[in-house]
Amino acid sequence: MTTQAQTAGIALDYLKTIGIVNNGLNGRGFANPYDIAVSGDGRIFVLNRCDPARAAAIRVGVCTLDEDYLFEFGDGAGDGDTQFRWPVALAFDSQERLYVTDEQNHRVTVFDSNGQFLHKWGTPGRGDGEFNGPAGVAAGPAAGSGGDAIYVVDQHNARVQKFDSGGGFVGQWGSLGSGPGQFNLPWGVATDAAGSVYVADWRNDRIQKFTAEGEFLAAFGSPGYGEGQFQRPTQVAVDGEGYIYVADWGNERVQVLDSEGRFQVLLRGEATISKWAQEYLDANPEEAAERDRSDLTPQLPPHLNTPYHISSQTEPYFWGPVAVSLDGGGRLYVVETNRHRFQVYQRR
Repeated sequence: MTTQAQTAGIALDYLKTIGIVNNGLNGRGFANPYDIAVSGDGRIFVLNRCDPARAAAIRVGVCTLDEDYLFEFGDGAGDGDTQFRWPVALAFDSQERLYVTDEQNHRVTVFDSNGQFLHKWGTPGRGDGEFNGPAGVAAGPAAGSGGDAIYVVDQHNARVQKFDSGGGFVGQWGSLGSGPGQFNLPWGVATDAAGSVYVADWRNDRIQKFTAEGEFLAAFGSPGYGEGQFQRPTQVAVDGEGYIYVADWGNERVQVLDSEGRFQVLLRGEATISKWAQEYLDANPEEAAERDRSDLTPQLPPHLNTPYHISSQTEPYFWGPVAVSLDGGGRLYVVETNRHRFQVYQRR
């Protein structure tokens, strides 16, 4: 189901779904994916956060839009250079370096676009350059240097920290609260073409916009279930025209706003079977037959009327839409952690 606002200046068409649950420790498929970053050559890097029972499978898997599974990297749970404890988000900079946050190891780890470890930074704490649960990460232009600025959401310290690409501390802003420029468990972050910074302010149910130096510019959204309202937004992305894409996690949907924060489009999800899943069903006809007998879009009883209940029982819908990401071709990627897949939409 895709709902387009009557006055929207943007339209998105469903393209495809990629994913299948991976119950092993490696190989094709995902285990509680949490974020996506697309490299300049179109490869899709998927962060597998996993659950505690499958912590050994924590990794980044790399595939293509045509569903070729290319490779993976990361050595499961731990605090080694190529290990993670509780990874959250990932982002490329202009030099195709990939930054991965880890909220339990309190650090950022950097890889090249082939998955080779480069360096890491971060220690627990509240001081400059220290973290307490780093979550979202984004890259933007660094003023005057021609390099990259790296923005990290320091979740439990209720702030955003800014670094250079080597992990050198540049600055920070934010404090606990609900006023302009304050945060309550912030999560995702993104930058736009002008270098402005957008933060998904999770517990305040809003998106905040700042200059690259942290000056407050605007806040979009309020708690609720209506258009332009949010329930625990987790991630944000901004395209070249300034449209703002929000993973409205608690409402099990994605919303698109214009550059002034006005509602444009609502997506609920319309997943089809991925190529990987179809290959599995073809090889296991008894499971395909059970799937055919199942009602995957049931008429639910009146008491099951929350977004969570509806999405958990309606297979094409988003269930746990934790992240949104954009590529250079105008495609939107929506990561569903609960169904171990992502849906792809193409902007017209």
